[in-house]
Amino acid sequence: MFKTRLISGIGLVAALIAIVGYGGYVLLGTLAVLSLIGLRELYKATGAEKGLGAVGYLFAIGWYALLMLGRMEYALPLLLLFLVVVMAAYVFGFPAFRSEQVTMVFFGLFYVAVMLSYVYQTRELPGGGTVVWLIFLSSWGCDTCAYCVGMLFGKHKMAPRLSPKKSVEGGVGGVLGAALLGALFAAAMYGWNGADADPIHYAIICGVGGMISQVGDLAASAIKRNHDIKDYGKLIPGHGGVLDRFDSVIFTAPVIYYLAAFLAGVL
Repeated sequence: MFKTRLISGIGLVAALIAIVGYGGYVLLGTLAVLSLIGLRELYKATGAEKGLGAVGYLFAIGWYALLMLGRMEYALPLLLLFLVVVMAAYVFGFPAFRSEQVTMVFFGLFYVAVMLSYVYQTRELPGGGTVVWLIFLSSWGCDTCAYCVGMLFGKHKMAPRLSPKKSVEGGVGGVLGAALLGALFAAAMYGWNGADADPIHYAIICGVGGMISQVGDLAASAIKRNHDIKDYGKLIPGHGGVLDRFDSVIFTAPVIYYLAAFLAGVL
C-alpha cells in the first residue's frame, strides 16, 4: 500500500509540475476534467448524481467556458441561471428529487468547480507562474508538517469525533511549517531566477493558506463520515479520488488568489 501510494504520489507531482508549469489552456482543461470527476464523486457519495447531477456537470462546463473566453462578467448570471434551472428541475420533477439533493447539486458547483478553478486564476495573475505554487505548498506542506508535529507533540485533539489523529499542536505546527516553507520558497525563487518574491508576503500567504487547508481537509472528511464512505473514489491509487487528494487545495486556491492579488496591489 505504501509503495503504491508513493509511486502514484510521485507521478501526481510530476504531472502537476508539467501542467501547472505550462499553464494556459492545458491547465484550464485539466482543472475542468478534474472538476467534473470531483463533482461526480461528490454527487455519487451524497446521492445527488441521478438526474440533477447532469445539470451540475453542464454548468461546470459553462463556468470553465467563461474562463477560457475571458468573459467572467457573465459569471453571476451563469450561477443565477444554474439556481433557476436546478429549482425548475426540482419543481417540475417533484417528487422525484429531494431538497437535500438540490442543495448538494448547487453546493457542488461552488465547492468543486468554482473553487478549484482558482488554481488557473492564480496562475494568470501577474507573477502567477511563481505564486501558483503557494497553493500546493501551503496545502500539502501544511499537511506534512502537521502530521510530523502531531506525531511528536500532539496531545490535544482538534476534532476528535471527525478525525481522531489530528491534534491542535499538529495544526499549529502545520501552519508555522507552511509559513516557513513559503518564506524559503520566496528566497529560493529570488536566488534562482530573480523572481519578485517577498519572503514575508509568501510566509503570510502560506500561513493563512495552511489554516484554511485544514478546514478543507476536515470538511471533506465530514461529508464522508455523514455518508459512511472511506474514500470518494479510486482514481489515484493509494490516495483515493480527486476530492480525497485535492480537498485542501480546493479551499486554499481562492484564499491564495485573493491574498496574492491584494498583496501585489491587483485588488
